[in-house]
Amino acid sequence: MSPDACRDLLEEAFRAAVAAAMPDNILAPHLPPRPQGRLIVIGVGKAAASMAQAVEAHYGDHVEGAVITRYGHALPTHSIDVLTAGHPVPDTAGEVATERLLGLLAGLGEDDLVLILLSGGGSTLLTAPDGITLEQKADLTQSLLRCGADIHEMNCVRKHLSRVKGGRLAVAAHPARVLTLVISDVVGDDLSVIASGPTVADPTTFGNALDVLDRYGLVAPEARRRFVQGIRGELPETLKPGDSLFDNCETKLVATNQLSLEAAANRFAAAGVRAHILSAGVTGEARVAGGVHAAIARQVLTRGQPFRPPCALLSGGETTVRVRGCGRGGRNGEFALGLALDLPPCAPTFALAADSDGIDGSEGNAGAWVTPDLFRTVPRDRARRLLEDNDSYTLFEEADHLLFTGPTHTNVNDLRFVLMLDS
Repeated sequence: MSPDACRDLLEEAFRAAVAAAMPDNILAPHLPPRPQGRLIVIGVGKAAASMAQAVEAHYGDHVEGAVITRYGHALPTHSIDVLTAGHPVPDTAGEVATERLLGLLAGLGEDDLVLILLSGGGSTLLTAPDGITLEQKADLTQSLLRCGADIHEMNCVRKHLSRVKGGRLAVAAHPARVLTLVISDVVGDDLSVIASGPTVADPTTFGNALDVLDRYGLVAPEARRRFVQGIRGELPETLKPGDSLFDNCETKLVATNQLSLEAAANRFAAAGVRAHILSAGVTGEARVAGGVHAAIARQVLTRGQPFRPPCALLSGGETTVRVRGCGRGGRNGEFALGLALDLPPCAPTFALAADSDGIDGSEGNAGAWVTPDLFRTVPRDRARRLLEDNDSYTLFEEADHLLFTGPTHTNVNDLRFVLMLDS
């Protein structure tokens, strides 16, 4: 297989994985009949606009509502308004848009149905700070991102600083029936974590949130004060399992990382390449995860264990990056560079690590390629220095190894494919 054919196959597998999570392909079977009363559609996340389009295609223009998505991720709609706001740090536009969604839920009755469309990014975009200001919440979000907190930890904190997360959006919709359709970007597909679980019970507590701040040495005095008040019982907790309010709420997963990995594996199989899904739940430091994948690849290449080449290793999930330097690049770039540095020189290995939403962190690329000739452009010693500065973007940019897709309008987290050929 030629180098160009290898890169083409990896990109085709990525696009097959993304297609498996596209709302226009998956949403319709989960949409209910129209209710006797009003049908209100609200949504948040990077897939919110494409989910709104799929809802309109199913029901026609006889729906009303609004959704919030990230800047640059809007799509044209007819009767469902698409609002945009900042991500990954909340901003004023998100706060204003959230108030718009809450206004749509006011005064609903038992015959009405609220269809809620959730996808990754919703925790930031759905912004209604409680006990702290928007500026303070933005600063705390930045700190959590930089210290390497995972999504479970971040959302535990955010749920306890919000008027809409941790089941509280379901309170705003009561007594209407609530159906929430979810595209999961969370390892383990925990419904209480995806978009901070605005319509499901929350098992975490104010004490858990304070533990997160202590774990990472974060000061955040206003948040700490609120968490201590909550621990003392001076503030109401998020809604907990068993609350009768959820008797009128239903939540369905419609797309996951696992389903997308299976679609990618089918694309490799169609090309005659055996594909093996290692895990849909890879977490931890991105560069370390890259090194672990490189170790497995070395075993395949040198020992034929646990699989014989040619074959592909597939994984998904969400790694983290502890920011030590001041460079550019997201977690998929760090994963790819960690992988490349731990592979034998010129190993017959090609890889692609990319975010399914088309944006790797704060840059415009979806991810990065690894090829046997990567270090012919950038020496390994310089590559290691760039990695220490969290500057994987610069390396892959100089090597012309960045993948650009633009926003995909869905989000099932990271997708990583390692293709090994016979030596």
